[in-house]
Amino acid sequence: MDRLPAIVKLAISVAVPLIGGFISSLLSMQNIKSFYLSLDKPSFAPPSWVFGPAWTVLYILMGIAAFLIWNKGLNTEGVIPALGFYLIQLALNFSWTPIFFRFQSILGALVVIIILWIAIIITTVLFWRLNKIAGLLLVPYLLWVTFATALNYYILRLN
Repeated sequence: MDRLPAIVKLAISVAVPLIGGFISSLLSMQNIKSFYLSLDKPSFAPPSWVFGPAWTVLYILMGIAAFLIWNKGLNTEGVIPALGFYLIQLALNFSWTPIFFRFQSILGALVVIIILWIAIIITTVLFWRLNKIAGLLLVPYLLWVTFATALNYYILRLN
């Protein structure tokens, strides 16, 4: 895998979060609109249409960040643990949508997003140590998940 051309690594790195996010939302599609619209939401909740474009941009930034780390070479010290945490947080990210929407577990989703938030911080620190730009590319994601955590919490309180 380390011998792949950089452009292929970049394509894979960006495709993985985009495809995973798409599959995650597909698993919950029929509940996203009906369930979410039926919930009481705090005044700071954005309109539903914001989430798709926001996540698309964030997944692309995450993919580029992962590429910058992967492209350093898997034999480079710190790369495998950094990518390992990246994959852990990605799995948590992909699991949140079906937990919240498909299974309609607002509390379960809150637990997952808190663990996700911690995993993002660890991933960001590990990426930052290897490549400052890769670390910075995860900051918008961390900020969005911080906002999403607050939104999840207030939806739980209101419902």
